[in-house]
Formats: sequence, structure tokens, C-alpha cells
Amino acid sequence: MADVESVKADMARPLKIVQVLPALNSGGVERGTVELARELVRGGHTSVVISFGGRMVDGLIAEGSEHITFPVHRKSLWSLLQVRPMRRLLESLAADVVHVRSRAPAWIVWLAWRRMNPATRPRLVSTFHGMYSVNFYSAVMARAEHLIAISNCVKSYITTNYKVDESRITLIPRGLDPAAFNHDACTPAWKKTLFQQYPQLKNKHIILMPGRLTRWKGQEAYLQMMSRLIQLRQDCHGVVVGDAEPGKQHYFDELLAMRSALGLDEVVTFVGHRSDIAPFYGLAAVTCHMSNKAEPFGRTVPESLASGTPVVAYDRGGASESLNAGYPQGLVAPDDVVGFAARVHDLIDADAVIKLPENYYLSSQLASTLDVYRRLLGRV
Repeated sequence: MADVESVKADMARPLKIVQVLPALNSGGVERGTVELARELVRGGHTSVVISFGGRMVDGLIAEGSEHITFPVHRKSLWSLLQVRPMRRLLESLAADVVHVRSRAPAWIVWLAWRRMNPATRPRLVSTFHGMYSVNFYSAVMARAEHLIAISNCVKSYITTNYKVDESRITLIPRGLDPAAFNHDACTPAWKKTLFQQYPQLKNKHIILMPGRLTRWKGQEAYLQMMSRLIQLRQDCHGVVVGDAEPGKQHYFDELLAMRSALGLDEVVTFVGHRSDIAPFYGLAAVTCHMSNKAEPFGRTVPESLASGTPVVAYDRGGASESLNAGYPQGLVAPDDVVGFAARVHDLIDADAVIKLPENYYLSSQLASTLDVYRRLLGRV
């Protein structure tokens, strides 16, 4: 009986989890890391994040995690000089699990971890956030003891290209916070402030395009789609939320030139990087997902659906999986801009019946991730 009680106590013991990623500026990986850290703290666990820093660090610390600034961001052989300092850091942290989320830090962590005492070192987990190019550099993500895939298409990619046994992979969709993404996020006060800043949005059906300004995200196709949509109805206004990646301001300039060439200067507004994406979903009539290649997950799809806003997306990749699960009528054939505009037009006035499964929420992601940790630690 005492042994059973000790096992139960060990299973319930709070864990110390270290997540490692290049930086904490913006993006889905970064947001996912911060959200999981917050949920770990809420669950009574100790959360540590190692990165080179960024604008999300203050919020991470305010929510109860510890942040350690460490040069894990460089894709360079010079990063190998960080292996010994990383090993000392991991030994001092005495964590239960180290969870790597990107290739450059994964190399530093793995090289440090493999020289640690197997009896006392933490367990090593990696999350495949993308369908990485198949080469020696990317293969480090498959060297962890257990792998998490964020979608079925990513899981299939891992098994096909890295020959990893399925028993070492767990499918866990990236979860969203229902306290942030819901029908009530778009408040009258928020709308009033936004309309003061952008009066052109008032009394319009907002067609939302969230995401970093980068060529594969599909902003060019979005502008082409808006050009066709505005021919069908003039009561729409496009809103692009997101900024250009460092060193790629020229792409934003290209988009502005394209907007002008299509005669959309008064029809599409770029609002730049925003930390208040949730109310934008609530404001929108339709959210667009137009990546020109299969995206590993596409978190804007479940975020919008959780906010009660229909999504139109190309039928491919992880975005297709979540849209199939919650709002399949939003799917259109890949790269069909004409069909995309027609579907947006049809859905603006339609009654949306959205049912997003529970496994797309943070509570499910946390429970599933903790289950991975505890199984590795032999506590299940």
C-alpha cells in the first residue's frame, strides 16, 4: 500500500520543465512556448525558458516563468562553443524535462545533454513545429527521446523522412487559450479605439489576413483575392495584421505597390504587428488563410474559429486539418484565388456553425504534453 501511495505522490509531484528556442519576438512557435509556460505555472509546475530574448520575455516573466538569456539563436558552427556552458546550465537547473523547439538550439542542447550523466540528466523532448528540410542539420530534432508532432501531416512527414518509429511520436495540436480567443474579445471600447485610428474600417465587413509578411504566407494572393471580391460587393474592407520579418522590409514595399496597382489603396489596410490579434478575429466577417505551401499547423485557423469567425483556407497542410475539424465549408482548392473570393463572398452573410474540437485548446495540449513528460519519467 505504501508503494502505491508513493507512486501516486510521485505522479502528482510538480515538474520542472525547461523549454529552449532561439528567441522570443513573434511567431507561432514563440507564442506556443509562452502559452505552454503559462499553463505549466498555472498547474503548479516550474517553468524555465531559455532563449536569446525578445519582446515577449517581460510577459513570460510576469506570468511566473523564469527566463534565461543564452545565445542559442545562431545557425553557425560558432554555436558549438556554447555546448559546454549549456551542459553546466542544464546540470545546475536539475530539470525533469528539457523541451527543444528549434534546430539551432536543439543541436546545442543535444550535444550538451548526451554527455550528461544518464542517471540524473533530464529527459529530452522535441516538437516538430515544421516540415524541416531533410538533411543532417534538421535530423537533430529526431534525436530526442520523444517527439511531438503538431499535426497529422507533420507526423507523416517525420515517419516518412526520418524513419522514426511511431511509438516515439505523439500528435498534439497546438492549443489555444479560450480566455483569449472567444466571442467576447472584441469589446465596444476596443472597436471604438480602432475605428478612431482607422475610420475606413467602420461599417464594413472586415476580411482579415493575419500573419507575418513573408512571401509564402500568401499576402499577394490575398490582394488578388480582394481585388476580385470587391468586384462582387463593395461593403468589404481588407485588414492585414502582421509586419515584415527583419531584413525583409522590401517585401512590405512590394505589397504596398501591388495594392496600389490593383486599385486597393482605399480597400485594404495594413495595420502592422499587433499584440491584440484576438479582437481582430471577433471584428472580422471572415478570416483568410492563403499560404502558398502546406503549412505545418496554421494556428490562425483554430484561433479564428474559437472566436466564432468563419475561416476560408486552401485545402492542404495543417490548416486543412483544423478547418476540416471545425468548419469544413471554408475549404477551397489550393491556389484557386477566384474560388477563394467566391467562398468569402458566400460566407459573409451565412450563418456559421462552428464546432472546434477540444484537442485544439490549451487544456488538452497541456494534459497531453504532461502525459508525454510523465511517461518519459516513468510516472504513468
